Amino acid sequence: MSAASVERPHGDRPLIAEANRLMDRNPGYRVEIIEGQILVSPPPDAAHARALSRLMRPFVTAGLGDGETEVLQGVGLWLPDGPEDYAVPDLVIADADIEEHLVENNCYAPIAFRLVLEVTSSNWKTDLRTKVKAYAGAKIPVYLIVDRKHQRLHVLTDPTGDGYENHRPHSPGEIVTLPNSVGAEVTLNVDEILKAGQPRAN
Repeated sequence: MSAASVERPHGDRPLIAEANRLMDRNPGYRVEIIEGQILVSPPPDAAHARALSRLMRPFVTAGLGDGETEVLQGVGLWLPDGPEDYAVPDLVIADADIEEHLVENNCYAPIAFRLVLEVTSSNWKTDLRTKVKAYAGAKIPVYLIVDRKHQRLHVLTDPTGDGYENHRPHSPGEIVTLPNSVGAEVTLNVDEILKAGQPRAN
């Protein structure tokens, strides 16, 4: 699709028009359309942001922030499930030419994404269920979930239909090596990531 489609007014896109109104009225909230439903998430807490910052380090250290790939936060992913569906993952590894794949409404085609990552909040079921189907349907090669509720790091690979062929939950104490398809060898310390995602005691 061409970037010109972004210029289209949203009058013929009632869900996107409503999602944009919600974003305007609720600064800091994340608004997505998945399976034809608008999802609104409150701003993340400090522990969520801390886990995300900690997660960026191994990706950047592995060289994924320069050259063929970029490490980005809060980038819109256009979903093929419905005519207006899109998600806004917490973190992505994307091809450096991602801006050539703009679809509309500041969202980019799935082909530009190598990995998407979500850090769970109060809406953890969305990340563990709804988005698994959505990202698999978009053929995102790797989906990572930092499951703060159950203290697990989920690594999902090989999308097939509405799920992933491989889904491995990892516990504290494990070291996880991600598939080379992300663009470099990346290892993650599950314990460090999960601890970063927990609120600090006063």
